[in-house]
Amino acid sequence: MRLTIKHWIIAIAILIMAAGGYYAAQSKSQPAAQQRNGPTQTIKTVLAQKKSIPITVNANGYVIAINTVDVRPQIQQIVQAVHVKEGQEVSAGQLLFTLDSRNEVANVDKAKAQLVRDQADQADAEAALQRNLQLLDKNFVSQAAVDTARNKVESLRGTVRADQAAIEASKIALSYNRITASISGRIGTINVHPGSLAQASGSAMLTITQLNPIAVSFAVPERELAFINATYPKGDAPIIAQLPEGKSIKGKLIFIDNSADQQSGTIRMKAQFTNRDHKLWPGAFVNVSLTSRTLSDAIVVPSQAVITGPSDQFVYVVQPDSTVQIQKVQVTAMDDGQTAVTGLDEGTPVVMEGTQNLRPGAKVKEAQAASPDNEKQNSPVKDKHKPNAS
Repeated sequence: MRLTIKHWIIAIAILIMAAGGYYAAQSKSQPAAQQRNGPTQTIKTVLAQKKSIPITVNANGYVIAINTVDVRPQIQQIVQAVHVKEGQEVSAGQLLFTLDSRNEVANVDKAKAQLVRDQADQADAEAALQRNLQLLDKNFVSQAAVDTARNKVESLRGTVRADQAAIEASKIALSYNRITASISGRIGTINVHPGSLAQASGSAMLTITQLNPIAVSFAVPERELAFINATYPKGDAPIIAQLPEGKSIKGKLIFIDNSADQQSGTIRMKAQFTNRDHKLWPGAFVNVSLTSRTLSDAIVVPSQAVITGPSDQFVYVVQPDSTVQIQKVQVTAMDDGQTAVTGLDEGTPVVMEGTQNLRPGAKVKEAQAASPDNEKQNSPVKDKHKPNAS
């Protein structure tokens, strides 16, 4: 086959295009390589430390009252007076309601009158017995007459004792018309008013809830139970409750349930808190925490130094040649911004800040601490005479 001038021109054009593509690829690869091995990145490092770290268990709990009493009458009667208001704080023994007591007062008076009558009969029978005893000594009456008089006295004595018991029963029934608080606490909604019929089988007249002390119910993973029992053999583990305003109060563990929830794998617990200021309210949700155990001689790094990858966790370790390499670690515990890991040695320098753009083999340098003068120059100066912009 004979090549023509046209074929030669096409072949030369193809060679020129191939050469141009090769030089273009070379020019693109050089900046990429320069970027990969490019400028030194500024970082902040910290040395892995060996120390003891507490293991804190956090849980969501809800506030419950230690004691709650539903106030109901013991007899069916009309409400005569209500002596408290809704939401009022009451003390144990304080009068809450007065019921219509006219029937019970009459029964007490009736029992007392019956006692007086029977006491009079008893006195008459005792006098007759004494006379018969005197006559028996003179053989004027028989022994049977004396025995009959003595039996009558004993019968009337029993009657008097029954009357006295009836009076006490009537007084107890009368006391049911005065309904008092059995515990100290706060009153909820009052469901009856003067003129209402109070029934023992009906709804509660009101509910008293004890607010101080108060309890918080929460659940912890069942695996933590063994650690809690070992750390606090007396069961008085300190519990911290976080309040909505950011403050916290300290209480103590008072109850551990006798079985675990099989569905959630948790164990229900309760903690008691002093609540004089009523910062904890029944039904409210709070976050609680307790230290279940302490890891001794653990390798600890800041939590921000640990990076979670697709399949594992790792840190960037600074090499002697000022480059970084990936070191896989296993997290064993986290607490208050610190993480205990395995796979690191004490004193290993790890990258704490500046990990966003790091790659294995990248050159790094330690960030210089800002001097007080630089911090003063870089900090914004506020005009005392002008308000801050909102």
